[in-house]
Amino acid sequence: MEPIRLIVHSDYLCPWCYNGTVRLRRLREEFGERIEIEWRSYLLRPRPAANRTLEQFKAYTRSWERPAGEPDGGTFRVWATEAGPPSHSVPPHLVAKAAALISRAAFERVHERLLHAYFAANRDITDTETLRAIWREADLPEEAFARSADPELMQRVLDEHNEAIDLGIDGVPCVRMAGRDGWVTGAQPLELYRRWIQRRLDDLS
Repeated sequence: MEPIRLIVHSDYLCPWCYNGTVRLRRLREEFGERIEIEWRSYLLRPRPAANRTLEQFKAYTRSWERPAGEPDGGTFRVWATEAGPPSHSVPPHLVAKAAALISRAAFERVHERLLHAYFAANRDITDTETLRAIWREADLPEEAFARSADPELMQRVLDEHNEAIDLGIDGVPCVRMAGRDGWVTGAQPLELYRRWIQRRLDDLS
């Protein structure tokens, strides 16, 4: 039986996407080869924010306490460094796409490090040097980082974002099953995702 392919539209600056990532990773471990996950870009901040101060950003991150209080989620810390504020959503997506050109495993290492660096370690994942450091921490070839500047990757990020908009997706994380209508929006409880996947597997068995 072919695995169920979950297509996930997500943004690296979204705290709920961090929780969704942690839950979906756990389910991938549970279901093994019966499911596969494809991550696609969604840009909550498609362009650099104008005139946002670090203090304003720090105040905003107090809202992370809500997703931090949910079970089966990521690790959060209200912003306590002098890094940032982050500019916009595009830079981390480009680096993740560059990692995916190397391998699925390389993408997964960068994907999770980006989220942890931002929400748990308070690192500005829109800063080029921070992104280079995360790339090195993922033990990826130094010279391959330059591919994050490839215009084709930028177009891919924009195409994935526009695809979601055209579908009517207006919130993330958003998970849909390939070949099926509809989707699940928001960082849903682990058990909801589990039942949804299991029902589909039962239908196919």
